[in-house]
Amino acid sequence: MELLHHFRDTSLAALALTHRSAGKPNNERMEFLGDALLGAIVAEMLYETHPKASEGEMSRLRAQLVNGQALAVMARELELGDRLKLGSGELKSGGFRRDSILADAFEALVAAVYLDAGFEACRKAVRTLFADRVAALPRSSKDAKTRLQEWLQARGWPLPQYELVGAEGEDHARTFDVNCAVSEPLVVTASGRGGSRRLAEQDAAEIVLSRLQEAQDGG
Repeated sequence: MELLHHFRDTSLAALALTHRSAGKPNNERMEFLGDALLGAIVAEMLYETHPKASEGEMSRLRAQLVNGQALAVMARELELGDRLKLGSGELKSGGFRRDSILADAFEALVAAVYLDAGFEACRKAVRTLFADRVAALPRSSKDAKTRLQEWLQARGWPLPQYELVGAEGEDHARTFDVNCAVSEPLVVTASGRGGSRRLAEQDAAEIVLSRLQEAQDGG
């Protein structure tokens, strides 16, 4: 894997790969910026490629793509570990192999591209890096309420309860708020919002399903 960006200011790339253990300046501020850029650009890709996905489902997919472990994998593919600047303590403890340090360096490098050449160059680089990963994501043909119901039934758990808790706006543009709750054996609740009660229920169901899956996976 290649970053596909030629730095005009190579000091930015060097700074992006400088861990705080090496002193100041380091990549902490760039990591913050890169995290925000990654979130926005990957969100855009998911919005384009999953036109029927709810907000909750897109949030779950984005988290799947940009969590620390996933970014550490990409950092290894870019061989960033070999180029990291670490303090002596981190060097001795193998910091160049640590997921958190690699993920932070990846985020900082994204910010470095942005600072070196602007948003469009950064967007192009990120979209190129994530294109195959986004394309490989499963696309469910079932809506969130159906998937949640099937997930619960497969485990012999009670079905969720939906409650309309509010509606606001003019008749032609109302927004509905719905709670979805699973009471046992795990207590999980979430609020959903949408332009109809059905859409709000779907949004809430997606969030509840995501939380149940995370809880069962130990997350």
